[in-house]
Amino acid sequence: MTEPRTATGTAGTRGTAVAGDEVFRVEKHGIDPIPDEERHGSAKDLFWLWFGSNLTFTYVINGALAVAFGLSFWQATAVVVVSGLSFFAISAAGLSGIRTGTATLVISRAAFGVRGNFPAGVLNWVVSIGYTIVNTVVGTLALEVFFTEFGRHGGDAARALALLITLALTFVVAMWGHATVQFAERWMAYVLAVGFAALLVFVLPGTDTTAPSAAPGASGWSLAFVVMLAGPFSYLPMPADYTRYLPRTTSLRSITWSGALGGFLSSVALGIAGVAAATQTDMTDAVAGTEALLPGWFQPLFLALVLGGSVTNSIITLYSSSLNLQVLGIPWNRAKAIVISAAVTALGSLGALFLTDFTESLLSFLSLLIIVFAPWGGVFLADMLLRRCRYDTEALHAGREGAYWYRAGYRPAGMTALLAGMVFAALTCDSELWTGPLVAPLGGADLTLLGAVVSGLVHWALARRDTAARPARPLRP
Repeated sequence: MTEPRTATGTAGTRGTAVAGDEVFRVEKHGIDPIPDEERHGSAKDLFWLWFGSNLTFTYVINGALAVAFGLSFWQATAVVVVSGLSFFAISAAGLSGIRTGTATLVISRAAFGVRGNFPAGVLNWVVSIGYTIVNTVVGTLALEVFFTEFGRHGGDAARALALLITLALTFVVAMWGHATVQFAERWMAYVLAVGFAALLVFVLPGTDTTAPSAAPGASGWSLAFVVMLAGPFSYLPMPADYTRYLPRTTSLRSITWSGALGGFLSSVALGIAGVAAATQTDMTDAVAGTEALLPGWFQPLFLALVLGGSVTNSIITLYSSSLNLQVLGIPWNRAKAIVISAAVTALGSLGALFLTDFTESLLSFLSLLIIVFAPWGGVFLADMLLRRCRYDTEALHAGREGAYWYRAGYRPAGMTALLAGMVFAALTCDSELWTGPLVAPLGGADLTLLGAVVSGLVHWALARRDTAARPARPLRP
C-alpha cells in the first residue's frame, strides 16, 4: 500500500500523513482545534513557508522606496536588516497555534473578548484580500508582459488570460489547504530562490554606495521603517494558522528560529536588491526599472519571478482569509469559505485591471490600517507573554459560555490598550490619506508602528492583576 503524501513528505512520528491534511486533497479542518493524533510535521516546515511566501517583489519595491526617502545604500540596508528581525516576533507568536491547535484570530479572543475580537477580524480579512488583489494585479501585469515578449498580442484578451492563470495558481493551492500550501511554498521557494539569487548577482555590482548630498531627516528614516515593517506586521494575525498542525512537543526555540530565518533571509535579500537598484536607475516603475538593469536573456525569467513571488504571497493570505471568515461566523467549512475570498479577489482584480486603476489608492488604504494592526499586534503579543502562551482551548470556541466572553463579550483591559495604541498611532501617522497632528512637531517623523509598543505596555499594566490573563491550565495533556 502506498503511504499517503504529507506536507513534509516523510514518514515517522513527525511526518506521518493524516486523513485531514494531505497534499493535493482538500483539507477537512478549519478553525476547529486539531486533535493530537492528527498533528504532524516539524519546525523546519516553517522555514520554507515563510521563506517562500516572502520571495515577493514587494520587498524590492520597499527597498527602493527607502532610497527614495533620502537614505543612502548603507542606511537603507540597515533599515532592511533591522526590519527583517521582526520575523522573530512573528514566528514566536506561532507557539499559540501549537498550544491550542487553532487559528490566530481565534486565539486573540482571549485578549479582546469574543465580540471585541470581531472588528479586528473584519479588518484583517479586508487587509488579506487587499494584499491578495495587489499581488494578483502585479503577477497579472508581469505575465501579460511575458506574453508580449514571446510574440503574443497584447490587449484585453491577453490580460484576461494572464489574470485567469494567476488566480488559478493561487486559488487551487489555497483551496486544497494546509498541507498543499506548505508543499507548494517549499517547491516554489527552491525555484524562486535560484532566480532571485541571479537577480542579486546582476544588480549588486553596479550599486552606488556613496552618501547622498543631504542627510535624511526623521521623516525619511521613519517612513523607511514603516514601509519595511508593514509587510511583517501584516502577518501578525496569521502565524498560528500554520503551526496548529505541529505536535505539542515542538519547542518555542525551534519554531522561532526556523520561521524567523525563512522570513528574514528572503525579505532582506530582496530588500537589498531594491536598495541597490534604486541607486542605479529610476524605480518609479519598479518592474521596468529593475528590468533595465538585467541582460536581455534574463528579462523573461525575471517576469516569471515577479509572477511566482506574487503567487506564493497570495497563497498564504488567501488561505488565512478563509479561516478568518470562519472566525467571523460564516457557517461554512474552510473550503467553501475560501470561495468568497477568491470571488472578491477576482472582482477587485478585474476592477483594477480593466475598469479603473485603484491599486495605488488601495495600497494607501491598506497602509493606513497599520493604525489598527500595530496596536492590535502589541496587545496580542503582550497578552500571549502574560499567559505564557497557555490558553483554555475549549473556552476559545465556547462563545457566551466560555471564560473569554468577559463583560458582554468584551475584555476591558484589551480594548482599552488597543484604543490607547490606536490614538497614539493616529496622532503620529504620516500617510497620503491621513497626517496626524503630532507629525509636524516631531519633525515629520511617522511613529505609527510605536502604537504596538504603547498598546502592549498599557495592556501589560492593566492586565497584570487580571485573573483572566493568568496562564490557563490545559484541559488536555
